[in-house]
Amino acid sequence: MSGGVDSSVAAALLVRQGYDVQGVTLQVWEHEDETVTASKKWEERGCCKVGIARYVAQTLKIPHEVVDTRQAFRAGVIDDFLAGYLDGTTPNPCVRCNERVKLRGLIELADARGIDFVATGHYVRIGSSEGLPTLHRATDPKKDQSYFLYRLRQPWLSRLLFPVGEMQKADVWKEADALGLPVDELKESQEICFVSHGDYRTFIEKEAPAAKKSGPFVDEEGRHLGDHEGIAFYTPGQRRGLGVATGRRLYVQQVQPATNTVVLGTEESLRRDQCDIADLNLFDPTLLTGATGVMVKVRYATPAAPATLQPLSEGALRILFHEPQRALSPGQSAVFYREDRVLGGGIIQSF
Repeated sequence: MSGGVDSSVAAALLVRQGYDVQGVTLQVWEHEDETVTASKKWEERGCCKVGIARYVAQTLKIPHEVVDTRQAFRAGVIDDFLAGYLDGTTPNPCVRCNERVKLRGLIELADARGIDFVATGHYVRIGSSEGLPTLHRATDPKKDQSYFLYRLRQPWLSRLLFPVGEMQKADVWKEADALGLPVDELKESQEICFVSHGDYRTFIEKEAPAAKKSGPFVDEEGRHLGDHEGIAFYTPGQRRGLGVATGRRLYVQQVQPATNTVVLGTEESLRRDQCDIADLNLFDPTLLTGATGVMVKVRYATPAAPATLQPLSEGALRILFHEPQRALSPGQSAVFYREDRVLGGGIIQSF
């Protein structure tokens, strides 16, 4: 129970269905500062709104507790995030958090207490195929969060409940209103939860001062165009904040950590028709046995694109896109689908 509308409604639905529900809030980042005067009654400064979660639990008459997972979050998410950008890649902290902290932490807590199921407010669904549980997109395509959950372990799926995965978001808001939640004050964050002020570049500079290491901007032919502030502050597709004037619109095309170089190019140069991925998590192991047609998402907010997967070696695949994709970046997750079923995914290594 993060204190958000989705997990609050998920808890309410489970209580209504007759489950013995226990509310847990994982404290993954800073503690809420109750001395800060908020502009709204329910506004919180931490990424997990403990006050609202506690209020919802009291309303539902279920027990509630806060479990401190900040150490695991620091090691598995923040350190990984910083190391990725310092190495010139573009990691997705939400993917790592669900894999290494939230779902893993809740499963381990349930194991320790002999609890059968773990439920969250994520917009995904659990189905079945040939007697095995499968992961599927949410009913509401605009809210589907399967991209962030492709690294769930197969043995976890039979124990996971996603009560809002079958719902439209508008109906979730109606349920929240019926609970007495201040729906006019609840906002959905689209930002990285631990970056509460400024942007991620400010966070990197504060947490890893060594990231400020200038180097050359070059064009595709290697010609010097200027100097950058450090490779950690640039990602493929970026146009703003380059500080380079050449008379044409340039974008970050590639980050080269070995030489501390950032390559700039035109919009056309951003498009790639293939990439190699590793660090796989597959629900369908047959993807490693031969060429397979799938749909692939390389970002949460972009549509899935048709592609062919080609096995390279044990633990590695090549994605051959049917149409070139814009601004692929090492570190990004590529997630595979067949219709609404999640087949697995991996981390882009090169292109």
